[in-house]
Amino acid sequence: MSGHSKWATTKHKKAAIDAKRGQLFAKLVKNVEVAARTGGGDPAGNPTLFDAIQKAKKSSVPNDNIDRAVKRGSGLEAGGADYQTIMYEGYGPGGVAVLVECLTDNRNRAASDVRVAFTRNGGSLADPGSVSYLFTRKGVVIVPKAGELTEDDILEGVLDAGAEEVNDLGEAFEVISEATDLVAVRTALQGAEIDYDSAEAQFVPATQIEVDADGARKVLRLIDALEESDDVQNVFANFDASDEVMAELDND
Repeated sequence: MSGHSKWATTKHKKAAIDAKRGQLFAKLVKNVEVAARTGGGDPAGNPTLFDAIQKAKKSSVPNDNIDRAVKRGSGLEAGGADYQTIMYEGYGPGGVAVLVECLTDNRNRAASDVRVAFTRNGGSLADPGSVSYLFTRKGVVIVPKAGELTEDDILEGVLDAGAEEVNDLGEAFEVISEATDLVAVRTALQGAEIDYDSAEAQFVPATQIEVDADGARKVLRLIDALEESDDVQNVFANFDASDEVMAELDND
């Protein structure tokens, strides 16, 4: 899991930068709208909506935007789009496996955006099932470091709820569980009065491919290009990079 943690650390930092640029806002609002449409507009009875709202608020999305998205999704306000979830699979530079999760109201546009990002950045699209078997759907909760909070404190709070491990991401902790235990783990954190930034199901790689600084740059360039598309919600990749390589990238 160490490689996943380094990538998760990078993703965590990237999300903060994207949020400052406002690029993340539209995707988080879309998440809220789809969650409301799928499971109803009441967060108390819709854990997915609860978590989508929590993540949006933690990323400083204005409450008005969130409220309107809930209303659109639950049919109380006009203008909601019919979003579909589509997964694309491919290979990045160096044979790194890449899963691309799209939420789109236009399949042709999404497919075109994803294909162009891959071909322009040294990657290639693959057939369904080609790389997805290398990933497992897991529950991932991000807990910001605050005060004296330690890994042991978190583990103590979530172990009985089904958490499998806690990883140190530098500026935050990452709690991994089975996807089916996500709500229980998040609820346990709330019960222990431990604040968290986000709780969602993600695709976690079972094994990683080690890349050097050049390889990491190429993979991150591909991921950046994919995430430029409004239709792309999440990108998951199975690459690993040493602390030295990540430090070199931070200096770029």
